[in-house]
Amino acid sequence: MKIIIRTQNDTVMVFDRTGEQMPKYQGHYQDVRANILRNAPPGAVFQHWSDRMPQAQPVPRELW
Repeated sequence: MKIIIRTQNDTVMVFDRTGEQMPKYQGHYQDVRANILRNAPPGAVFQHWSDRMPQAQPVPRELW
């Protein structure tokens, strides 16, 4: 896991270091949150992305 994005509608997208999606960790935020937080490496980038933002914005792991 390198990039973890939570969207406005609480869908989560997860990408590895090569940019490939990781379906095992993707889904609705409440369903995948604990597994992601437990398994994400220290260098993982957590982000939020809403329709009002041109791109995802980094957030601290604790606020994701």
